[in-house]
Amino acid sequence: MSMSDPIADMLTRIRNGYAVRSVSVSMPSSGIKEAVGRVLQEEGFIDGCTVTEENGKRTLTVALRYFEGGPVINQLQRVSRPGKRVYCRSSDIPAVNNGLGVVVVSTSKGIMTGRQAKASGTGGELICTVS
Repeated sequence: MSMSDPIADMLTRIRNGYAVRSVSVSMPSSGIKEAVGRVLQEEGFIDGCTVTEENGKRTLTVALRYFEGGPVINQLQRVSRPGKRVYCRSSDIPAVNNGLGVVVVSTSKGIMTGRQAKASGTGGELICTVS
């Protein structure tokens, strides 16, 4: 079965994992999912992101992070969807939660945070916001 929005599926699996206090969540892997997971790990929102291969199928496992019994991620929201893509110039990249959150941006230089995209002067597609 084909999936119309695998990034939204990834974000939903992470939200659902936090809802049931799971240690980790697994999902089919892709390059963009691995890059989003790497950005979330670099920003300290998740503990880790590992890829395993079994019978020719790659699986991405995201280790969820908790602080004082509560989830580190309070809000995880998809911005650009297949039906409505959202693009921004580097100067127009929004701040999330007054700078406490992160916007993940897909640029021509790869997937990075909004702060990194502004610093490098590249705009792109807004993938999701995390706070």
